[in-house]
Amino acid sequence: MPIDERHRLKQIKKRKKRRKRILYFVLVPILLIAFSAAGYGAYLYKKAETVFSESYTTLDGREKSDKREKQVDPTVDNVSVLFIGVDESNDRNYGDSSRSDALMLATLNKKDKTVKLVSIPRDSYVYVPEVGYKTKINHAHAYGGPKATIETVEETLDIPVDYYVKMNFYAFMDVIDALNGINVNVPYELYEKDAEDNHNAIHLLPGEQKLNGEEALALARTRKLDSDIERGKRQQEIIKAIISKAVSAGSVVKYDNVIEAIGKNMETNMTFDEMKSFTNYGLSGKIDLDTLSLKGEDTYIEDVYYWQLDDTSLANTSNELKVHLEIPTNDDMEDFASQE
Repeated sequence: MPIDERHRLKQIKKRKKRRKRILYFVLVPILLIAFSAAGYGAYLYKKAETVFSESYTTLDGREKSDKREKQVDPTVDNVSVLFIGVDESNDRNYGDSSRSDALMLATLNKKDKTVKLVSIPRDSYVYVPEVGYKTKINHAHAYGGPKATIETVEETLDIPVDYYVKMNFYAFMDVIDALNGINVNVPYELYEKDAEDNHNAIHLLPGEQKLNGEEALALARTRKLDSDIERGKRQQEIIKAIISKAVSAGSVVKYDNVIEAIGKNMETNMTFDEMKSFTNYGLSGKIDLDTLSLKGEDTYIEDVYYWQLDDTSLANTSNELKVHLEIPTNDDMEDFASQE
């Protein structure tokens, strides 16, 4: 049997045995709705201020990105936000020693009120500055928490990471339940664990349907019948569904529960005043969100599976994000160098 085929079959077998990690990402709708609470009365505003201020933390030795000349001001600047999903439940609480289960980087353009969101496959083979060698990108969090993860993403995409939000999967479920479910398309029949790791506790049939928090989590976490790339695309579709439900007029009365669900499961280096600057991205009732993915291919290095990022796709994505942030692209730098 060819070596590549043996590797493929070996990986399939390993995936069947592997604990399925959890992906749960809701920060974009969180920033766009919950921080808009000021528009819906003093009570919600005060609650949001209290809850989200308690989620604030600082990163030692990092006041700004090294890729920025000065600290950004989200009220006037284009900024980026890294979403870090970690697999923490009542049974698992590893803190900064846990691996990240999901990474998404969002860039926000202040003038156009647009958002670009790129999913970063958790098995991506990248250089991790914290340890000085290449490994899976999700290992960075175990080596050095959010700070190491941020530095690794900056190294990989050559993009400044201005803010981060770290969340666990309870936020994902609680927000969806607070919104009374979301409507999404389930691509195929699936059996998956529930939030407490009970095997095959969730059973979904294919088709457009309304899902509660547990069911949406199962759809977001599964990859038994496809890949990390397809899982990333499903997660982006779930985010869009959450946004659509959250900005609908009928959801305003649910914001109290949404704010509560988010705050108790979140850690961020954004102050409440900085959070409020994102209000205008969502007040129109429609979010201009463009989702991106990083192409690559399956590979093995010393019998360990990795997602080998495609250099061209990576460079193109980096340039697209730079244009959105209105910072110099690789082409700009080359043109500048050629003129000297």
